Formats: sequence, C-alpha cells, structure tokens
Amino acid sequence: MHILVTGAQGQLGMEFRELSARYPEYQFHFTSRNELDVCNRDAVMQFFKTHPLDFCIHCAAYTAVDLAETQREAAMQGNAHAPTYVAEACTLFGVKLFHFSTDYVFNGKASAPYLPHDPVEPVNYYGATKLQGEEQVMKYCDNAIIIRTSWVYSFYGKNFVKTMLRLMQERDTLRVVNDQRGCPTYAADLAHAVMQIIAQQSFTPGVYHYCNSGVISWFQFASAIAKHMSFNCIVEPIRTEDYPTPAKRPAYSALNTDSFSKAFHIEIPDWESSLKQCLQTIQQRG
Repeated sequence: MHILVTGAQGQLGMEFRELSARYPEYQFHFTSRNELDVCNRDAVMQFFKTHPLDFCIHCAAYTAVDLAETQREAAMQGNAHAPTYVAEACTLFGVKLFHFSTDYVFNGKASAPYLPHDPVEPVNYYGATKLQGEEQVMKYCDNAIIIRTSWVYSFYGKNFVKTMLRLMQERDTLRVVNDQRGCPTYAADLAHAVMQIIAQQSFTPGVYHYCNSGVISWFQFASAIAKHMSFNCIVEPIRTEDYPTPAKRPAYSALNTDSFSKAFHIEIPDWESSLKQCLQTIQQRG
C-alpha cells in the first residue's frame, strides 16, 4: 500500500509523519513543495505517473486567513488550483483521495453545529478559495473524502495554542475574542482518524466534518490553556469589534461530526482531553 502525503511540513502533514511509524506495512511518500509543487499541474501528473499510489492525503494548502485577503493569487493557487490538479491525477491513476477543507466555508449565522449538506457562504477570501477547492475535487474525483475541519492546532507549526503559550509567558494580561464560537481540532486526532479509515478499509466518498467534540469561544480556549499550564496570565474576554482583522470571521462555525462517526465507526475525543494531550506533548518535548 502506497500513501502520498502532500504538505508534509505543515502541522497536519507532520502528524502523519509521526503516525507513519505505527504503520510499517504501508509505504509513505511525504512531499513538501521542494519534492512536489502541487500548484504545478505537470509536476503533479509526473509524480503520480512515476509513483504507484493507492491513497493521496492532500494536506498542502494556503492557510494564512488574513493574508489571503491581499495575497489572492497565492491563496487561489494553493486552495483551488492545486486540489484540482491532485483530483485530476487521482482519477487518472486510480488513487483514493483525502482532501481537507474548513469551517470557514460557512457564514457563521447558524445556531446549531453545521451539517455537511448545509448551505455554504464564505465570509472571507480564504473560505472562498477553500470552497472552490472542494467543488473542484467533487467535480474531478468521484473517489474522494472531503473533510472539513476547524481551529486546527498541533505540537507542530504555527497555531493558536502555541501562540497563546508564548504570549502567556510574556504578558500579565491577554485579551481574547469571546463572541466567535467553534470547535478546536487536534491535528494528531484527525491524522489518526484518517489512518483508521485506511486501515479499516472503510473508505466511503463524500463530504464530512471532523473536529473535537464541544463548542467553545476563543476566550474559553485560551482560558483552558492558561488553566492547564498554571500560568498567572489573566485572560480577558473581548468582542470581535475590539480586535479587528483583515479577514472577517464567522461568529459561529461549529461542525456537526455525526455523519463522520457513523460512516467510519470512529469515536471523536472531546476538545479538552485532546488539548491536555497536546500540552503534555509540548511540555515533554520542550
């Protein structure tokens, strides 16, 4: 079994790297932009032609939400064009595809967690490019699992948890938005779930949601980090309007994961237990 993981230097890709040691029966191909430029259609086709593959786990993406408002071509290349090329190659060479999308395809006006078939309406350019990527994958590859996820963090890469850990050690007080609500996702949990689908041979194409269970605000997320790390930093709640950003954020972007759990018989951990696990990893590894 040969598995391609694109974007292997990102936080989700790195979690697959770490997890690969548990699956010695599979041959993994980890690629960053140096090994495979997924924004280059010819390069994608050539890679698939010269590497026998069974699965492609497409982690490569443009993830800078605020910068996407001005770096529009780069965001479109990474989030819409690249998935198109990967989807085309997967269909041409008979490869099953995992593609990752975002809660930011929704407008944030819901009052209950979004279902996969709920209407989409991105409120920022990043979300618009991710939605276009979803649509292209569905158009060009019938054998694809699209997983929308949210608020992703990890021991690896840049993310909210690591930013909070740094700031809480530098400052006495931290102000964090309390009127945006959603679901954190520990990248290690998501990677593990994908590998379970492969190992169980339960691949069922479609659009799914995956995040840790529980709906919280960014303020509650930050407060939990401070509490678990026993920091003295005081976390204060503020409104979105008190912390303006180039890209608008949905006020409510919680995801309903029921269809994922039912389709793949995978139990999803709650956000707080996964946060504790990540913080322990960060402490252990320094």
